[in-house]
Amino acid sequence: MQSVERAFTVLSLLADHGGQLSLSEVADLSGLPLPTAHRLLKTMASSGHVSRLPDRRYGLGPRLIGLGQKATSLLHLWALPHLTRLVDVVGETANLAVLDGSHVVYVAQVPSRHNMRMFTEVGRRVSPHCTGVGKAMLAALDPEQADRVINSLDFTAQTPHTIVTPDALRSALDGVRQQGYAIDDGEQEIGVRCLAVAFQVGPSIAACSVSGPAARLTDETVRAAAPAVAECAQAVAAAMEKNRADQQG
Repeated sequence: MQSVERAFTVLSLLADHGGQLSLSEVADLSGLPLPTAHRLLKTMASSGHVSRLPDRRYGLGPRLIGLGQKATSLLHLWALPHLTRLVDVVGETANLAVLDGSHVVYVAQVPSRHNMRMFTEVGRRVSPHCTGVGKAMLAALDPEQADRVINSLDFTAQTPHTIVTPDALRSALDGVRQQGYAIDDGEQEIGVRCLAVAFQVGPSIAACSVSGPAARLTDETVRAAAPAVAECAQAVAAAMEKNRADQQG
């Protein structure tokens, strides 16, 4: 069991640090002795879960792609009825996203019935600093985990409204914690707003959201929709927890 826990720790570190670390960095960050870290990396490299890169650093391996695709399809199935219900209540596109290292990955979506609606491709990877789901998930992490992600971001400005400094993002996260939900107000795309609520199941962090044109997602609409988004997040979390318990049992 100890070896399994150490292996998952190493994989998580690789994911949190852009997918590439040297042997000494893995040992330092994990607190493992250098020989132990080397043995774990060598074993996972032989199974395809870790790749040995040309510069002698280590990255996430191709074997994880299939596992990730399977996990994503299961998340979509578990979330679909709850996202559909959220669209029925709020009227805007509903999304489910997860935090993968320093990126947000959209894993499920149910589109709005409006002719003018938001569409985010499932599987799309974006930075958390300019998205509602990203800010919601960062705010739900413990401060040390959140800082690791924040320190790895490049803070590229997607629009004039994008947060572009670590301090500004940390301040925004304080606001998210106080109000219980995050807002993307034209920070990823001009004219688009997003309302997001995060949840955690085991070691996994995720967020449900609704997104739509700013003309429809007004401040009043956001306040009215926030409880429905929170309820959706709780329902998806419960579905994930049930399936996790069933698998462990």
